[in-house]
Amino acid sequence: MNTLIAFYQNIGPALTLLVVITFLLAGAVKGVIGLGLPTIAMGLLGLAMPPAQAAALLIVPSTLTNLWQLAAGGHLPALLRRLGPMLAMIFVGTLLGSAWLGINSGPWAVHALGAALVIYALYGLAGPALQMAPKREGWLGPVCGLVTGVVTAATGVFVMPAVPYLQSLGLSRDEMIQALGLSFTVSTLALAVGLAGQDALGGQALGASLLMLAPALLGMLAGQWLRQRISAVLFKRCFFIGLAALGGHLLING
Repeated sequence: MNTLIAFYQNIGPALTLLVVITFLLAGAVKGVIGLGLPTIAMGLLGLAMPPAQAAALLIVPSTLTNLWQLAAGGHLPALLRRLGPMLAMIFVGTLLGSAWLGINSGPWAVHALGAALVIYALYGLAGPALQMAPKREGWLGPVCGLVTGVVTAATGVFVMPAVPYLQSLGLSRDEMIQALGLSFTVSTLALAVGLAGQDALGGQALGASLLMLAPALLGMLAGQWLRQRISAVLFKRCFFIGLAALGGHLLING
């Protein structure tokens, strides 16, 4: 138990409180719109700690909440067949990006994180509703997976361009939720391997990440309750506006 809490003893009570609040908020956003936990976590924690440290904290909460999301519905075999090439290239791209760039490669990493958040927020606010021709999936899926993997390795954010690509496939709501869970699970596991290769995911980091599972799950349950009582469209718009402001701050100020 001492190993699990040593990380939080080292960073102090103020930063520990920020970490707990961040995962509560990130879990709530995921509960409402089905995504956003690692994006929110990386954005807010990036204000106070290096991206590699923030990414290590999200490994356990992100993996288990995505597996929970992935388990809902009955489309997993079909999605694995359809998305398999993209998922494989996400894994490959993350490992290549970790070896080439690495999330802790220098001061530019925080600026890269900010840029990724701004691009995703602008797409969410104003991006066109894309429609993918089935004949293009064979080559575009792996390309999107490779780029997503490299972005994941550099920033810890794994929504671009995977989310727009998945949204272009014409999936049903249940299929989309399960596809997002599948993509994010692969990205999180690949990121964990990449971080371990950079010696950024030791026992203390995993223990610290494990302790954040409780606030993330609590926030997710609160978000699912909130989803029945608010406008999902309005919430999503506010989410992207806040994300753009946060990303802009990180991009400019680092």
